[in-house]
Amino acid sequence: MNLFGETSDWETKLKPILKKYKEKKHPLDYKNTYQLLVMVILSAQDSDANINTIAPALFAKFPTLKSLSEADSQTFIPYISKVRNYPTKTQWLLEIAKTIKNDEDIPLTMQGLTALKGIGRKSANVILRETHQPAEGIIADLHVIRVAPRIGIIKENKDGNKVEKDLMQALPKSIWSEIGMAISFLGRETCRPKPKCEECLLTDVCHYYLNEVI
Repeated sequence: MNLFGETSDWETKLKPILKKYKEKKHPLDYKNTYQLLVMVILSAQDSDANINTIAPALFAKFPTLKSLSEADSQTFIPYISKVRNYPTKTQWLLEIAKTIKNDEDIPLTMQGLTALKGIGRKSANVILRETHQPAEGIIADLHVIRVAPRIGIIKENKDGNKVEKDLMQALPKSIWSEIGMAISFLGRETCRPKPKCEECLLTDVCHYYLNEVI
């Protein structure tokens, strides 16, 4: 059911963005699962662009989880001091490194990832998608929170976990892995806070466009 109380084939309606963004790599410029894990945690409440800027020096110094597990906060902080909320993120990452120790032991399930400090469902969904694991949810970042209600898939809600839950009810599991990132890319590129509707692939199905623009 969509927000207007009618059944709606969103899988078909969203095909244009699923096709455009299928398997497009996340904007975080990571090289392996260890880097992805660290960068996802650092990017919370910060920009992907900022994390990409600090990443080369960080990973040159700490190339593996094992090397990070041997660091202390005094050694680590200079490499992430430009990251928002870096004192707390330092604690999270050093604790994770000391707990897991080896890159190959990084958990790749929702339960395993969300058990780690600094990893909520949104971050876990990103890691699962980028490592090609079976989807256990839908990425609901700030772009998805803004865009999904605008399209008309779900009702507006500022709570990412609630948005994810509503999307999981509205969309078939077969597209869970890709649809969150596809909506996020649409939000980053086209459906900005001030949307560029003339460039959008979804104007024929978008609630906002059909009811507010034309």
